[in-house]
Amino acid sequence: KHFKKEFSLLGGIFDVDNKIEQIKDDEAKTLAPNFWDDQLKAQALMKEIKQNKNWVTLFKDIEKKYDDLNILREFQEIGEATDEEIDIQFQLIIDELDENEFKSTLKNEEDNLSAIIEINAGAGGTEACDWAAMLMRMYTMWANKNGYKISELDYQAGEVAGIKSVAMEIDGEFAFGMLKGENGVHRLVRISPFNSQGKRMTSFCSVFVH
Repeated sequence: KHFKKEFSLLGGIFDVDNKIEQIKDDEAKTLAPNFWDDQLKAQALMKEIKQNKNWVTLFKDIEKKYDDLNILREFQEIGEATDEEIDIQFQLIIDELDENEFKSTLKNEEDNLSAIIEINAGAGGTEACDWAAMLMRMYTMWANKNGYKISELDYQAGEVAGIKSVAMEIDGEFAFGMLKGENGVHRLVRISPFNSQGKRMTSFCSVFVH
């Protein structure tokens, strides 16, 4: 019952009804004979239409998963669906809802742009270079998992292992908005495999997102 109440508010959170009306109005504007006379204005409107359509599609996808959950509940009542199946479908909805609620907070114009991420090894020598390489792998895996395109712009290898610095462009929707929180100094504390005495070491890397 609690989830049903939360879901009923979902359309309002994503402002779906208004987005659908906005799409209709904007698409009508694209039919004007002089629409492409102002290229920048036209491209901005086309981008807005695409973004609004994406939000509507995301909502419809969650709505379908919610309908599937209700069908599973009906099957469960007659013994043809298990608690585990219900839990799996419920978690799918919660995960997608959480992700898209976060995206809905990315309202700054630059949040939907591509991002350039720079990683620089700091204090810690080889250990810091290894830490920088670990961060690079982490962001690369995250980007691949989420369907972003990655381009390596600059790469400087470490003298023994890892990297001294790397710059990557990550291209895709909300790339900058999703990554901007990574700005800052990242610290790693571990027993270093590069320390012959097996001592615990602290390493630092700076991450800049543009």
